[in-house]
Amino acid sequence: MPEYPLALLLVGVAAGVLSGMFGIGGGVVIVPALTILFGFELQNAVGTSLVVLIWPLSIFAVAAYYRAGLLDVMASVMLALGLVLGSFFGAEIALNLPEATMQRIYGVFLIYVGWRFLEPRKLLAARRDTPARLETPHPGDSAEAHWLPMLSIGTLAGVAAGLFGIGGGLVIVPALVELLRYSQKRAVGTSLAALMPPVSIGAVISYYNAGMVSLAASAVIAIGLIGGAFFGARIALGLPSSTVRRLYGAFLLAVSLRFLLQL
Repeated sequence: MPEYPLALLLVGVAAGVLSGMFGIGGGVVIVPALTILFGFELQNAVGTSLVVLIWPLSIFAVAAYYRAGLLDVMASVMLALGLVLGSFFGAEIALNLPEATMQRIYGVFLIYVGWRFLEPRKLLAARRDTPARLETPHPGDSAEAHWLPMLSIGTLAGVAAGLFGIGGGLVIVPALVELLRYSQKRAVGTSLAALMPPVSIGAVISYYNAGMVSLAASAVIAIGLIGGAFFGARIALGLPSSTVRRLYGAFLLAVSLRFLLQL
């Protein structure tokens, strides 16, 4: 049994709620929490996070999006293939980087993600009473998924997963919305389905062989993530998520400063 099991369980719940709401794997919560709150080295936190994310913990959230008609099955399959290809290479890059370099890269990555969630242009448009695109349907919702862009997006997401211990949804969801014109909720459902298989198994093996995995901590976090993902999906399907997205973006920007400044 790891130290502070209740705290680890709460980390899993928080990661699960955000996973269900935004189509992310939850690693962007797990990794900073393990490093800042529990004193893990960054590579150990990344490896432990990836172990959590190889299990189909978002199955109930995926089912909720599927029942709502907000999941593109074929796109999810192609994204998953790309994730498998990319995650191993991301892990190999991360394991050969110095700790300080890894932290700064991760800090820059969090700034990008935080900016995406804050959506400052939409916030300014709302304050000026200008209509902003929030949940409007996109042509991509009814179009067939082409294998090449989906495979490319999945591979890039896989590299990010192996590097940073995330599920890859932080790359997939913005790419589907901005490049392929999916609606936000359909992109989230499709991303969660792509992340459900053990797509990061190659990266997990690399981190495990390097001794950078805490199995006990990952087991406790995984338990919390199962329930959290279901409730996160229910929140996303029933409520506007713009306020939560912006709060989450502000949180990520604050965490990024910790990594960039080595606080």
